Amino acid sequence: MGLWEWPWDRRRRGPSGLGPTSTAEEVTAGVDATHLTAIVTGATNGIGRETARVLARRGAEVIIPARTMESGNAVKQSIAEEVPGSRLHVMEMDLASLDSVRRFATAFDSSHTHLNILMYATLTHSLT
Repeated sequence: MGLWEWPWDRRRRGPSGLGPTSTAEEVTAGVDATHLTAIVTGATNGIGRETARVLARRGAEVIIPARTMESGNAVKQSIAEEVPGSRLHVMEMDLASLDSVRRFATAFDSSHTHLNILMYATLTHSLT
């Protein structure tokens, strides 16, 4: 390491060729996820949406839990336009309601045989 190289330099890459500025596309390059089923909470925006998009691009079946079917379907349509042939499903779930979470879990369990990835990408707010 030279005089002006800092260990926390965001441009540095590790032995894998990946670093703190690597994108989800770079990290998953070459990954075949066609055999995987993923639930991605928070997939209607932000990092959750990007996670759902990249998992779909890699072939995973992606479940998008959404507070409203309208918001979930809008994301599904947007990702499907970007990733033709993607396997995306929207299911209603409000993480603020334990009853809603239970209904989601029951519906998922009755329609899927396995879950490989549970990505919790939801930003929660305190109401205090």
